[in-house]
Amino acid sequence: DKYNAAGFRNAKMLSDSVYRTGAKTVGLQIDLSEGNKFYFRDIFFRGNVKYSTEELEKRLGIEKGDIYNQDALRERVMFNMAGTDVTSLYQDDGYLQFQAIPMEILVENDSIDTEVRIDEGKQFRIGAVNVIGNSKTNDHVIYREIRTRPGDLFNRTEILRTQRELAQLGYFNPEAFDVKPTPNPEDGTVDLEYVLEEKPSDQI
Repeated sequence: DKYNAAGFRNAKMLSDSVYRTGAKTVGLQIDLSEGNKFYFRDIFFRGNVKYSTEELEKRLGIEKGDIYNQDALRERVMFNMAGTDVTSLYQDDGYLQFQAIPMEILVENDSIDTEVRIDEGKQFRIGAVNVIGNSKTNDHVIYREIRTRPGDLFNRTEILRTQRELAQLGYFNPEAFDVKPTPNPEDGTVDLEYVLEEKPSDQI
């Protein structure tokens, strides 16, 4: 992983061996093949209609000549915590079923051409919004923190923001948060179910 992040996409471990060096110590020998260092060259987008290639290139933020890093590419296409990835751009505008797959299409000398294959799908609006798992916390306390309203376009960032703000209430186990979207393609809506787990409030 460390080599791949530095552009050495073909790096691999050839062999390893452990040998005794003393009564209570051993040595470890690892034989590596680093391979050549690679760089991004051309990145193409296929299947995009909603946003232009120029807009997607700006969103992606990878320039020709940057060190080739497959993990960084996938993160900028599919998901990052900052919400600046290409998928967020679409899913924050209602495209719930958007998919983008980056593929290597040409490796030449030390340069790699990449194609991002896009299936935009269609826009979804939010239908029903439900909450389960709260037995002590009143519904109105939870619903006032929920930023996804029926009739709004589906928005992944607002769902994540809702989860953060519910966690800040201190009533729920943040590790148990879940959101279950149920698309209804026939009418273009998606129902959202927020799953919560309340923290124990017992004290000694």
